[in-house]
Amino acid sequence: MAAAIDDLDRNILAILQEDATLPLDEIARRVGASKTPVWNRIRKMRASGLIRAEVAVLDPERLGLESCFFVLIRTSQHDADWLERFLQAVRARPEVVEAHRLAGEIDYILKVRVPNARAYDAFYRALIREVSIFNVTSVLSMEEIKSTTALPIPPAAP
Repeated sequence: MAAAIDDLDRNILAILQEDATLPLDEIARRVGASKTPVWNRIRKMRASGLIRAEVAVLDPERLGLESCFFVLIRTSQHDADWLERFLQAVRARPEVVEAHRLAGEIDYILKVRVPNARAYDAFYRALIREVSIFNVTSVLSMEEIKSTTALPIPPAAP
């Protein structure tokens, strides 16, 4: 369910998505409001869960995680026990930076960050030891064209 936000909230969110470390004075100046209402709105958006977290976004290549693999998974098992084992395995692997359940022929897609192909192979072997998978297709990203944590903020409904 979408949160009810107005244009001031949208402006605040746009600024926070770009740089959540900005001082409150600067955020208030940029949105043309005083500090207290801006602070109250930020507090309200945090309390409601609209703002889930404020984190540092790290550069994977500077950390030595130069390889990004997308792992397409098909399973022949759709029972609760398999799903629980799979979810536990995926959540426990720090290499998995995103995981999605899909509609269509592919059941799951994982985004995996590792230093190289050898590290990916170790990840893959560990995953299939933990859970049975019918089919795995792995693709290596040759170039990251766009990566952002910023979400598009929908305009107000007319």
